[in-house]
Amino acid sequence: MPSLFRRKSTDLVDEAVTSVTPEETAERPRGYTPAKGRETPKRPTVGRRPAGPTRPLTKEEERERRRQLRAEAASEFRREGGPRDRGPERLLARNVVDSRRTVGTWFFGGALIALVGSNAAMPALVRLISNVVWGALALGMVVDSVLICRKIGKLVRERFPKTDQRMGSLYLYAVMRSITFRRMRAPAPQVNLGDKV
Repeated sequence: MPSLFRRKSTDLVDEAVTSVTPEETAERPRGYTPAKGRETPKRPTVGRRPAGPTRPLTKEEERERRRQLRAEAASEFRREGGPRDRGPERLLARNVVDSRRTVGTWFFGGALIALVGSNAAMPALVRLISNVVWGALALGMVVDSVLICRKIGKLVRERFPKTDQRMGSLYLYAVMRSITFRRMRAPAPQVNLGDKV
């Protein structure tokens, strides 16, 4: 069995060492590597970090960058919505709500007036009127929500007979959209008031 740590014979060492003339060393740059017979392939530049070191951002630049990213995300959400807004049934429900005027958009404003008017410091007539307004708004919102849900149910059954969408979830989605102010709805309305859906 050959020894692992034996020395090479002197003739092998002599063959491995080649003499280099001083002229050859003068022509070559310091980091010269002899060619291997083929060109070294270039590394792909896709997905690599930039070559130069990037300077760190100042606090103001970092704050501006974060503000810009937040604004882009908000505009994308306003335009396309989130995961709960996906699907043709949800689009149909949004269009039904957006194509009509709803009592729900007036509900919060009326509720604030009714709250102020029902204060004990107000005269009895003002309290009575505010309570009547509150009851009328609540009743109007319930009736409007029922009408919206009936229309959505009818259209979904006609256009998507094999849907797996839960109708209760779709109705709640439409009612919550109907009580939101039109300008604050996300995704933004794609139909005008009075358009046929």
